[in-house]
Amino acid sequence: MRDRLILLPGWGLGSAPLEPLAEALRGLDPRLQVEIEPLPLLDSSDPADWLDELDANLAQDAWLGGWSLGGMLAAQLAARRGERCTGLLCLASNLRFVAEPSWPSAMATETFGAFRQGCALDARATLKRFALLCAQGAADPRGLSRLLLGAAPQAQPETLLAGLDLLATLDSRGALQAFVGPQLHLYAGQDALVPAETAQALLALLADVEIGLIDSASHAFALERPHEIAAAIQAFLHEAGDD
Repeated sequence: MRDRLILLPGWGLGSAPLEPLAEALRGLDPRLQVEIEPLPLLDSSDPADWLDELDANLAQDAWLGGWSLGGMLAAQLAARRGERCTGLLCLASNLRFVAEPSWPSAMATETFGAFRQGCALDARATLKRFALLCAQGAADPRGLSRLLLGAAPQAQPETLLAGLDLLATLDSRGALQAFVGPQLHLYAGQDALVPAETAQALLALLADVEIGLIDSASHAFALERPHEIAAAIQAFLHEAGDD
C-alpha cells in the first residue's frame, strides 16, 4: 500500500521516541497509515536473522523507514524486497555505524568497543549514557534524555549486546545502491552519534537520493522536532507521487 509507512526504532530505547513523529505524520495526512514496529528481540547478531524476522512480520508493498539502527535495517529490507517496497526513509541512520578506512564518517572503533564493554558490565548505566548522547546538541539535552530513558523498555542485556554487535557489522552501502525505489535520508546537524558529514558522504555514493540536514538538532531529532521531520517526510511523499 502506497499510503502505508512502517517505522523501525533505534537501539535500546524502544518505540516511544518515534511516537510524536508518527502522530505528526497522521495529522498532516489522515490517509497515511503510520505504524511503528518494535525491533525483534533476538540474541543473534546475524543480520539475516533480524531481516528474516522483520520480513515475516511487516506488511508488503509499504514504505519502510526507521531511526538510526532501524533505518539501517529498513535499508537492508528494502533492498531484499525490491519492488515490493514502495520507498525508503532513513532518519539519522549511517551507512556504517562503526568507522572503517573506506567509511570514516562514523563512530571510531575504539569508542564503540568501549561502549559495548560498558553495556556488558552495566546495561542500565550504558542506556543512560546512550540517551544523553542521543540528546546531545538538542535545545534541552537533559530534558530530552530523560524523555528517552523514561520510556525505554526493560530489555535483556543479551538482546542489547546482540543489537550492538549487529550495529558493528551492518553496512548499508550495497543495499542503498541496489534499491531502485525513492529514498529520503535526513540527518541532524548536531548529531553526536552519526556525523553530519555523513550526508555528503552518502551524496558522493548515491547522487540520485533525497538528502536533508536539520540544523541545530540532535540524534533524537524525531522526538525533539517531530513536526519539522514530519513536514519533510510529507513533502517527500507528495513529491514521490503519494498525495
